[in-house]
Amino acid sequence: MQILTPEEMAAADRLAAQSGIDSFGLMVKAGHAVAAAALRHFPATRRAVVFCGPGNNGGDGYVAASVLADSGVPVALFHLGDPARLKGDAAIARNSCNLESRDIAAFLPEAGDLIIDALFGAGLSRPLGGAVAALIETVRTSGTPVLAVDLPSGLCGRRGIILGAAFEATRTISFMAPKPGHYLLPGRSLCGAVDIADIGIPRRIIDQAAGRWVLNGPEAWCSLLPRPGAESHKYSKGHLVVFSGPRHATGAARLAAHAGLKAGAGLVTLAVPSQAADIAAAHETAIMLRSMDTVDALERFVEDRRLSAFVLGPGFGEAARARAFVAVLAGRPLVLDADGISAFAGERDRLFTCLKSGAVRTVMTPHEGEFRRMFPEIAADPEAGKVEKALRAAALSNAVLLYKGADTVIAAPDGRAAINANAPPFLATAGSGDVLAGVIGGLMAQGVAAFEAACAGAFLHGEAGNRAGRGLSAEDLAANLPPIEAL
Repeated sequence: MQILTPEEMAAADRLAAQSGIDSFGLMVKAGHAVAAAALRHFPATRRAVVFCGPGNNGGDGYVAASVLADSGVPVALFHLGDPARLKGDAAIARNSCNLESRDIAAFLPEAGDLIIDALFGAGLSRPLGGAVAALIETVRTSGTPVLAVDLPSGLCGRRGIILGAAFEATRTISFMAPKPGHYLLPGRSLCGAVDIADIGIPRRIIDQAAGRWVLNGPEAWCSLLPRPGAESHKYSKGHLVVFSGPRHATGAARLAAHAGLKAGAGLVTLAVPSQAADIAAAHETAIMLRSMDTVDALERFVEDRRLSAFVLGPGFGEAARARAFVAVLAGRPLVLDADGISAFAGERDRLFTCLKSGAVRTVMTPHEGEFRRMFPEIAADPEAGKVEKALRAAALSNAVLLYKGADTVIAAPDGRAAINANAPPFLATAGSGDVLAGVIGGLMAQGVAAFEAACAGAFLHGEAGNRAGRGLSAEDLAANLPPIEAL
């Protein structure tokens, strides 16, 4: 599903008007969609309280208020600012509404209320305060359900951050395409269930206005995943190599190795320091083992061109050794995770130099702390949202960035970005990221390109978490990966 920034959605509205589509007609359809959502999802409502703002979001609210009143629902209408100063379609909507409205300062909650928040849409750029912040607090303390129009007022539609204060919606209805703020945190937690209503803007116009941001899902990459045929053999399904840490820290790499095998790699080799080989051998059966102590040994090993992808970082330790190994592996399909990222925190130019030449074959998977250490100037930019930060980091490093979190963002140097929103909170457990690295590595071993492998890996990882459920451990995730055929 395409995700449009507020600026892109505004461009789509302009293009629709330029093509001859009646903009007020679109507002009428939006208002009807809001009213329908209120009737469908809040049937016990005794009074619909509609807050209308000074722009087109308020216009949607005036239309919805009229439709609800015509449907027999008691409506209390409140405005922000002077309604006489409304312009364009919003003014037409206000003048067409036969209901009396009062200033928002007059609102008092009643039992059975439903709040319809049509104060501000996704394009809000300034912090809310004063009367609006007081209203939001009144609604919050009353526990009244909120149906937000486009986006809960107070949320930044581009970044998903709270601008001063914001409503917490039970449900949000938006139009034509979701915004980043619907899925980026904390916005996602304030939107409730999100409905996207089609109000009649042609898809060609949405496509023309949209950038390259999408909601991560199988429709974007499922057709690109390999499906073994009768002629398949283990080498045709790819050979993944996962590098292990020292004797006391082999568990993370073993989790990644098993995940790579479950993701479909035909063979997986665990490359371990010699002093840890007996520990690994005691735990593994389907995973092959190889002692790997020196750069010279690695250089000889990778001469075998059947080795198709590598995962370095889970429990690896030894920053200097990690940097030396990455220098050898640069240019090959590589997932750089955990210690593999931290090893370059103070020497990132050394890494970026390795990755600058050739096609994008590296996926980096930093969590918030690792991202801040590797990209401090990007992380510190208060005007950039998570998607923009990930894109800037991807361009700087010439790698696919999988910026981890409950709102994981996958970004490519060419400007593509996907927001992953299917991950349950149960994934916040030790070893979960190691499994994710292994899944991505397993897909890359089978020839899946870096960006698509990262997107698919993030989604499959989230689905595995949903299948395993509350109380999962990292060991449960690989066993619960859904088969590609089920997507």
